[in-house]
Amino acid sequence: MAESIIASKSYSFALRMIKLYKHLQKEQGEFYVLTKQVLRSGTSIGANVEEALGSPSGADFRNKLTIALKEARETSYWLRLMKDSEIISVASFDSIHSDCQELIKILKSIILTSKKNEKKGLTPPLRTQNSRLRTQSSSFNQHQTYLSNGNTK
Repeated sequence: MAESIIASKSYSFALRMIKLYKHLQKEQGEFYVLTKQVLRSGTSIGANVEEALGSPSGADFRNKLTIALKEARETSYWLRLMKDSEIISVASFDSIHSDCQELIKILKSIILTSKKNEKKGLTPPLRTQNSRLRTQSSSFNQHQTYLSNGNTK
């Protein structure tokens, strides 16, 4: 199964937020509250995307992605605030903020497409690791039944 683009990008973004947090803690420890906020919201995006990918329903899927979108917007706010208060450089801001804006655009697009598909009656099966494991387990059990009935490979 191909990895989700939004899962991959939000995970990479979370790693960038962790690196930013570590750097700022070394350089400017007095801004602990701001750096902690951007760390929290920036890493929460990917966590909510992962939850969405394991959602049992389309409504829950959209709800989790909507939360991820809100976290991305909050992260954008904290990054802008940190740039304008000169906690981070404009160059650092431009790079990280453009990644954040990309996540926002992707999340908006996925949510909108999911809503449109639901209205059209299109609800693709959710492909999660758990459902893949259930499928593998089911295949294994069928194979075991086949073998226990005296059949050979």
